[in-house]
Amino acid sequence: MEQLLILKEDKGINSPIELFKNIKKINIDYNQENFILICLNTKNKIIHKEVLFKGGLNSCLIDFKTLFRSALLNNSNSIIVAHNHPSSSLTPSQEDIKIYDYLKKGCEILNLKILDSIIFNKKEFYSLNDN
Repeated sequence: MEQLLILKEDKGINSPIELFKNIKKINIDYNQENFILICLNTKNKIIHKEVLFKGGLNSCLIDFKTLFRSALLNNSNSIIVAHNHPSSSLTPSQEDIKIYDYLKKGCEILNLKILDSIIFNKKEFYSLNDN
């Protein structure tokens, strides 16, 4: 079930559009929801990314302990999370916003930064941080 992709970047991620281009390189099934964790070092370079959770047509169960364990084991300074909506809608649900708020609180406790939460489809993305 776990799909793992390690990517070494020469430069850091500086914008949501750069991030989206990077996310599109991950091979996922767009007919189900996929939740991706992206770990970055102190220079915002991607040091690890993985499809951490897979769901169904309109939801995905997120286990915060698993997410934070992966971030800490990869020596992350900051994280970005991303997930697709199989409906192709980019509008965040109340649950999406609630999860992002929980992640911000957890990151604060663990002294991690959460830089963004991206909702995407095959062609476009929505940044919760920018909106």
